[in-house]
Amino acid sequence: MARVILFNGVGSVGKTSLARAVQDAAAVALLHVQMDAFLDMLPARYADHPEGIAFHRRDESTVEIAAGPLGERLMLGMRRAIAALARAGNDLIVDDVLSAEDVADYRGVLSGVELKLVGLVAPIEIIEARERARGDRMIGLARGQLGYMHRGIAYDLMLDTSSGTPPELARQICDAFRLW
Repeated sequence: MARVILFNGVGSVGKTSLARAVQDAAAVALLHVQMDAFLDMLPARYADHPEGIAFHRRDESTVEIAAGPLGERLMLGMRRAIAALARAGNDLIVDDVLSAEDVADYRGVLSGVELKLVGLVAPIEIIEARERARGDRMIGLARGQLGYMHRGIAYDLMLDTSSGTPPELARQICDAFRLW
């Protein structure tokens, strides 16, 4: 049976770096599926558009995201594409930004597949420093996601990405989910 390890955390918490480290450390081949790769499928004109994915500055330090109909269909399709990959026998590591409702949808489409949920956190000061260092993120995006992140979600594992390097944290994940 295929396994899906789902990382959930605000932007710039370190999901992608950790996913790559787990791929390197695990004895099994894990395909890495990134939410950002799906968002990149949107035509550029929908990148900040009410029909696609819209960004609203709530105040000087907080940016909120709203998905319009096209953005919602894209995310719904992403979860179903992930389910199709898993049902074809692929082990996956997925990085996403999820609400409790999104996790419920994942659980539904992945019924019969081994699903492990990993919540990723870090102090907001560290996350915002990462946002600035990346240069490809709106400053305040992570702060806007904090309002709903992790609320009502039961995780198999919670990690603070500021508590170790990606390879160190990857070893914890490999130990917890027997990926050796």
